[in-house]
Amino acid sequence: MIPLRPSAEGKFPAWLRRPLSFHGQWSHAKETVKGLALHTVCEEAKCPNLGECWAHGNVSFMILGDRCTRRCAFCAVETAKPVPPDWEEPLRLAEAVDRLGIQYVVITSVARDDLQDEGAGLFAASIRAIRARTPGVKIEVLTPDFHARKELIGLVVAEAPDVYNHNVETVPRLTRAVRPQAQYIRSLQVLKTVKELSPGCRTKSGLMVGLGERKEEVRRTIGDLRSVGCDFLTIGQYLQPTPAHRPVGEFVILEQFEEYKEWAYEAGFSFVASGPYVRSSYNAYEAFAAGRTPHMTGK
Repeated sequence: MIPLRPSAEGKFPAWLRRPLSFHGQWSHAKETVKGLALHTVCEEAKCPNLGECWAHGNVSFMILGDRCTRRCAFCAVETAKPVPPDWEEPLRLAEAVDRLGIQYVVITSVARDDLQDEGAGLFAASIRAIRARTPGVKIEVLTPDFHARKELIGLVVAEAPDVYNHNVETVPRLTRAVRPQAQYIRSLQVLKTVKELSPGCRTKSGLMVGLGERKEEVRRTIGDLRSVGCDFLTIGQYLQPTPAHRPVGEFVILEQFEEYKEWAYEAGFSFVASGPYVRSSYNAYEAFAAGRTPHMTGK
């Protein structure tokens, strides 16, 4: 394990310290989510951006319950026997999007390896429900890998989400330790299949750093993602959610995040967000808005 980078202020670096924000639409978002019996990845994954995002009414919803069938070393979502799918959930989700005035919504889920369709059908139903109630809303899905089954990915792609997101999470060498029930190549195959089924669909992936990866491994992963046509990339600092989860290997300095961003743009990504608090769904609308035109590096 790479030792923690020293900091004059102590173990937690100064560049990771920032005030919490609970103003604006935060209370309205909280009441809406609770009142409609919905789950959010913001809460379940203990996202550090929750206060900021909810203050602006940006909520990332998590469908198919709050119990995951996989046990990833980085994730705070509970691993337990899931409850049956709630087919009324898409209607409540659509109502929440309408109530909050969300213009760009991210829908993710727990892994549901227990289901025959692994949850793909509820993703599709959620897209349909939102479009029926608020047709102008842009929709990003952040799906599990569905074991790279083309017919399941196709169920979601057929509903024409504006962005299809699936995260590789880490570099190949660390994949087994960080997400033991996933496969790096399988995740790449998911993104490749989306492009095969719908070449015009924007694809996106996310990478955590500070898990013990090497810089050259990050660069190679960036190249792997571009090789399957991935359009958008997020790179953020891994933060240990509880003492039971994988320890932080390194607090990556700001200059390194900038170098990773430069590498990704050079590789051909149309939008890259790279920084300590960047998360896959954080300000996701920025990728869609900026990524519709090619990025120019000036080189």
